[in-house]
Amino acid sequence: MKLHETADYPGATPDQVFDIIRDDEFRASVCEKIHAIAYEVTVEDGGDRVDVQIDRTMPAEMPDFIKKITGETVEVRQVESWGPPAADGSRTGTVRLTIKGQPASMDGTMTIRPVAGGSELTVDGELKVKIPLIGRKVEPEIAKAVVEALRVESAEGRARFAAG
Repeated sequence: MKLHETADYPGATPDQVFDIIRDDEFRASVCEKIHAIAYEVTVEDGGDRVDVQIDRTMPAEMPDFIKKITGETVEVRQVESWGPPAADGSRTGTVRLTIKGQPASMDGTMTIRPVAGGSELTVDGELKVKIPLIGRKVEPEIAKAVVEALRVESAEGRARFAAG
């Protein structure tokens, strides 16, 4: 299942958006806002290359037929690898989401780019659940959770920029 989500950051430069992406305290606060039961954020900042890993335990807020498979919680690992900025300040990275112990994952790209009046972060991914017969029914439910987390993160980022 294809996933495409865009977040706007009015008045923010790509560098400012990237600064919150690589801020472990910001990423931890997003984990709290999305009601993670437990989480660990690791940022390896090598200057031009930044790797972010977020492990979080989430309540399985999904239909009962999915909870029968996952249980009451799911453990999600999110790994991002970001490269250096381009001449216009834009950055691209890869993202991989996996649900531990389940045949579900998403591989994709993330891009931060300047737009009129600010910056935009775009996530494009391919979400796959490899469970015969019901995998395609499960994918939209997982996609909802991924999109909700991205929307919370962008709202928190905009709030941070507005607060100055």
